Amino acid sequence: MTGLPPFYFRRRPGGAQVFRVTEDPRSRRVEMEPLAVVKTGSGEIRAQGGRVLSDADLDAIRDWMAAEADAVDGPDDVARTVALIGRTAHWAQARADDADLEAVSDALLLAMHDLRAVLVRRKAARLDSKS
Repeated sequence: MTGLPPFYFRRRPGGAQVFRVTEDPRSRRVEMEPLAVVKTGSGEIRAQGGRVLSDADLDAIRDWMAAEADAVDGPDDVARTVALIGRTAHWAQARADDADLEAVSDALLLAMHDLRAVLVRRKAARLDSKS
């Protein structure tokens, strides 16, 4: 991957978890370091793990908050997301050209990387609790 954004925002009701995105070209791994928690209702931005947020960090977070102000979470978001992933896969395989894919690939890959990591971690925890 090249040209990854410096931040990934994991949306959740009332805000987001902000991660700093880094990549190791030798191992071809993407790392997502927890950076801050955002509460969109109050505008609060809390750094995590004793980190100090730079002005650039805060500006990027505030820009995201402004762009996300109208987003709505709902109970059928998961079912809708599953359907959209299937439709997106079909679009990427059958209709998207190189420019289309270049415009969306990094964002999609980061979101899928985050989702996969969460699902694997939670499934492992469930299996551990059963044994």
